[in-house]
Amino acid sequence: MTRFVQTLVSGCRRLLPVAALALLAIFAWRGEASARDMVITGMNQSAGQSRYTASFVLRGNPQTRILRLANPDRIAVDFINTLSAAAIAAPPDNSLVDSIRHGLVSSDRYRFIFRLKRQAFAAIRTEERSDGQVIVLSIQPSDAAHEQVASVETPGASPVAVDSKQNAGKPERQLTIVLDPGHGGIDNGAVSRSGTHEKAVNLELAFALRDALLAKGGVKVVLTREDDTFIPLDERAAIGRREQADLFISIHADSIRQSDLRGATVYTLSEMASDELSRQIAASENASDRFAGEEWQQEKPDVVDILLDLTRRETVSFSEHFASSLVEDLATRNIRLINRPKRSAGFKVLKAPDVPSVLVEFGFLSNRQDEKLLQDEAWREVVAKATAEAVMNFFGGEQEEDRERCTPSGECDKSTTTTAIDPLKAD
Repeated sequence: MTRFVQTLVSGCRRLLPVAALALLAIFAWRGEASARDMVITGMNQSAGQSRYTASFVLRGNPQTRILRLANPDRIAVDFINTLSAAAIAAPPDNSLVDSIRHGLVSSDRYRFIFRLKRQAFAAIRTEERSDGQVIVLSIQPSDAAHEQVASVETPGASPVAVDSKQNAGKPERQLTIVLDPGHGGIDNGAVSRSGTHEKAVNLELAFALRDALLAKGGVKVVLTREDDTFIPLDERAAIGRREQADLFISIHADSIRQSDLRGATVYTLSEMASDELSRQIAASENASDRFAGEEWQQEKPDVVDILLDLTRRETVSFSEHFASSLVEDLATRNIRLINRPKRSAGFKVLKAPDVPSVLVEFGFLSNRQDEKLLQDEAWREVVAKATAEAVMNFFGGEQEEDRERCTPSGECDKSTTTTAIDPLKAD
């Protein structure tokens, strides 16, 4: 039994005996374990005018990192390879903390952001208690002399890295990005009136995006196919999981009845389609498996488990957040988008529970103008560079750290929220 399974089963045995057994069944089916092996099971808060304390109860011993973020003043705490199953209450009214947000900011990093009512500095320490290991975050008021986040370690404490906003703009390790050129082989995908095959366009777009990402450095890029080969949808998703991808991008250029519709669309996974067009697109893309053998068409067993659901929920949240960021970046680089460019539907290729995934329709072969652009090498390079820039900006932390949940009137949510904020109201 892997260390991940042992950790999660021991953490669930008292409260979730059935779920713990289901977890074993999941990994018997999956044949592999997730990289995440720590769980936040609770967070307790205490507050006064001079100090705010958040105590995180954990299963496991994660590495942590503190960030100080400005404009507005915030303290962020990152937990590496960790998920949260804790119910997070709003901070007390009399505390230094105005609001709390939390969620995945990369595939291996779970972040809590504490928005402050005034400037403050933070310290973190680790304690061993009867209910498990506890990481204690203390926030105290500061004056102008406190320019950096303070850190304190006790014997046995987890490593603590102190960072600033200036150091948060670049990925901290090599990223793994899986690019999935849709269709291939016997599956042509959409075919334009002039005979252009979607499978060929998708592959050329994938090559251009691969080159643009590699030019950025610090990125490993894997393609699900590099030639005219048919690959079933389940296998495409499995490649992302085997590579432990930070992001999976499925690349498409579909065809629809409305020949006047043109522009790019970014899709995420949802049980119900966000609209009729998204439902039609998903049905078209999912039909690729009609070319697969019987073994690929059989549905995999869907074992329900609270921790798998937690992983899936955070993965979808992360995917939605990236989709919003990508739409925004493409728009600022004058890449044509359809109306409401961020949408969702039940795409089979996006169903890996632990790999953030999006499907991008870069245009429509049913539109002559889009078809011309999709066949233009120079245009493909432009859109590939814009997409690569969006990926690197997102994983560099510039998108998440400045985003708040606000209404059009400027009122920001004071409650605790899970990070998956869409500033574009695309749906």
